[in-house]
Amino acid sequence: MSKRALQKYIGDLKKKELEAQLLDLYAKFPVVKEYYDFVFNPKEDKLVQEAKTKISNEYFPVKRKRPKARRSVAQKYIKRFIKLGVDPYLVADVMLFNLEIAQSFSMEKNVPDAFYKSMLNSFKEVVHYVSVNGLLHDFKVRIIKAYQFTQEKEWLHREEFSRALDILD
Repeated sequence: MSKRALQKYIGDLKKKELEAQLLDLYAKFPVVKEYYDFVFNPKEDKLVQEAKTKISNEYFPVKRKRPKARRSVAQKYIKRFIKLGVDPYLVADVMLFNLEIAQSFSMEKNVPDAFYKSMLNSFKEVVHYVSVNGLLHDFKVRIIKAYQFTQEKEWLHREEFSRALDILD
């Protein structure tokens, strides 16, 4: 169904019918429920703290012995935050937190080559996101620090990390 057709359909509904459909969507689809829960009671700080805890637990687990170190956990939170419309400043903070915790992890563990490629992708994404959302002033120090870490520790793909910073100029 196109957006235009949906607008026509919604326009033809009576108020009670529209309310019934919205309540039905809210009850049937967890994504809709999550969206309305967020819209009416954002609690962004709580969501960010929960995300940071889960991301940290990926690299430095509390309940299990071995870290899983999955980038996908952070990516799911970031994607969810963007969909919900969380403040871009907080999204960028979570993106950088993920990169910083992964860098701490890399100092303690032997990591596979794929880890470096994955963190390069995270770095590119955060640089792009910060640039697009006009947050460079707020995050430049952290981005440069993350970049310098990759150079000092001689991470794989160092040149590509350098190229990722070109977008900031």
